[in-house]
Amino acid sequence: MSYNNPPSKTKKKKTINYILFIVFVFFAVLQLNDPDGVLWFSVYLIVSGVCLLNNFINIPKPLIILIIVLLLVYSAFHFSLFIDYLKTENKEEIFGEMVYEKPYLEGTREFIGLLIAAFGVMYQL
Repeated sequence: MSYNNPPSKTKKKKTINYILFIVFVFFAVLQLNDPDGVLWFSVYLIVSGVCLLNNFINIPKPLIILIIVLLLVYSAFHFSLFIDYLKTENKEEIFGEMVYEKPYLEGTREFIGLLIAAFGVMYQL
């Protein structure tokens, strides 16, 4: 028995990874009706795959870090839209339908989604 990797912790991490896998597959499926659904489906499916695969093999740390960096860099392109959203008075709009006159709504959703995805991959470290 290794003290660095107790069985209870391994079982807990695996359980959390299965939950993350299911959550990100759910996120991926929800994206299929979006105009850019293929892109977002792919992003969330890759993250779900990392969570599941890490239960069975040790994914190289540099690869995990690369995925995190890519997600954060991509989220940076949406940061200004997120700031625009923070300046609005009606914060509930984020839960409504996409409005083409308000691109900050979709940009904010994408920014938050990318951060959630990045945190899901960060958990693998």
